[in-house]
Amino acid sequence: MKHASLLRTASVMAAALLPLAGCTVGPNYKRPAVPTPPAFKEQPAPDANKTQDGWKPGQPADTALKGDWWTIYNDAGLNALETQVDTANQTLKAAEANFRAARAQIGYARSFEAPTVGVAPSVAAVRDSAHQPYFSETMVNSGEGNFSLPFDMNYEIDLWGRIRRGVTAAREQAQALDADLESVRLSLHAELAMDYFGLRTSDAQTRLLEDTVKAYTQALQLTQDRFDGGAAPMSDVAQARTQLDQAKVELTDLEVQRTQYEHAIAVLVGKAPAEFTLAPTPLNQQAPVIPQIPAALPAELLERRPDIAGDERRMAAANEQIGIAQAAYYPTLSLSAVFGLQGTSALNWFNWPSRFWAVGPTFSETLFDAGRRKSTKLMTEAQYDSTVATYSQTVLSAFQQVEDNLAAQRVLTHEADQQHQATESAEQSLDLFQTRYEGGVDTYLQVVTWQTAALNNQRNDLTIMQRRLDASVLLIKALGGGWDTSKLPGF
Repeated sequence: MKHASLLRTASVMAAALLPLAGCTVGPNYKRPAVPTPPAFKEQPAPDANKTQDGWKPGQPADTALKGDWWTIYNDAGLNALETQVDTANQTLKAAEANFRAARAQIGYARSFEAPTVGVAPSVAAVRDSAHQPYFSETMVNSGEGNFSLPFDMNYEIDLWGRIRRGVTAAREQAQALDADLESVRLSLHAELAMDYFGLRTSDAQTRLLEDTVKAYTQALQLTQDRFDGGAAPMSDVAQARTQLDQAKVELTDLEVQRTQYEHAIAVLVGKAPAEFTLAPTPLNQQAPVIPQIPAALPAELLERRPDIAGDERRMAAANEQIGIAQAAYYPTLSLSAVFGLQGTSALNWFNWPSRFWAVGPTFSETLFDAGRRKSTKLMTEAQYDSTVATYSQTVLSAFQQVEDNLAAQRVLTHEADQQHQATESAEQSLDLFQTRYEGGVDTYLQVVTWQTAALNNQRNDLTIMQRRLDASVLLIKALGGGWDTSKLPGF
């Protein structure tokens, strides 16, 4: 019955102190405002009847990118590689492990909301020394047993919200790590897409140079035949051979670029470069797949970018730390209790008279700490200000990235049209001067000049196509790749 009285006493004291646990000191979090324009400067004006520069107005069923955004390129090879990133990439696994650690930290913080109960059983034989100072020899015995089974309970009443703010901060840090995980995932998928398009462009460049080497070989043979027939000087043969050798050098040099792209893709999908090979698949610049990307407003970007969300969650967690530092100025109230059994032998250890218990609250307050709490609070305020500045800078950088890649798409689309015309003109000029050379009207130097011009323009066509694809990937990345803050875990 007395044991039940102990429990009732502890329960009554806890219930009496519980209303005090409703207070929370420190500032309440409110997300700071950042300068947000109503629209992107480079965003084309809405036109329901046409698309422009790879950008289209959002439709009711198509207002955002999807998570597997790379499928809009309609490339089976890219799709197969992208699906391997989530399961095999080591950088992503490291980010996922960091998130799991942060999620476990929530449970650790929540554990302080409940009492801590411990037990420390002990069995010992004790004999007091007859030669102890101030000890009567008549009290000396031959030894006695000490059998103890104590249970300790300690519970801090969260008067000022320190524990609750700790839980909230842990939850917000875990959400930040989840956003970081998604930011890493988005970056890896984007990097893979760009490396893949770079590899395919290298394959297209290789095919172009292989065709060029064949054409230059035929031109060298024609020049040699004309020299053998006395219709051309030896200098024409030397120029044709030099042109052919230069094309071969450029073809060989492309192998370095392609292997680097292939090795980068291997690492992204979690494989050793020696165990990974991609068959050549030239990019078809005549029928490129430049996807139409749904529009977004700057204000929407704050909810779509995982890096922005991560910084915002860190900012919220830093705000909680200010409250925790503020709570250190107030007294701490703890409820402690101990109960158990203690006997002199195993025979009377578990008898009812062997019971003991004690219960009571403890107030503690730091009276002097030489400015430690003040310094801690100033430090947390400075750290919060740092997270606010980081968040604002991330938002501004996000706006810049969208504007940059919108501008790149617009300019490169126009540049591609100009380059197509330049390539056609160079090819026509080459055909003209080859005909004039074969008719003895012009020297071979004109042919060499326009062979070089035609090749350079053809390669520029491919380079611009790669840049357009890269710009579209970077625009998708800048828009968040189909992610939004509703996907943050709630815990």
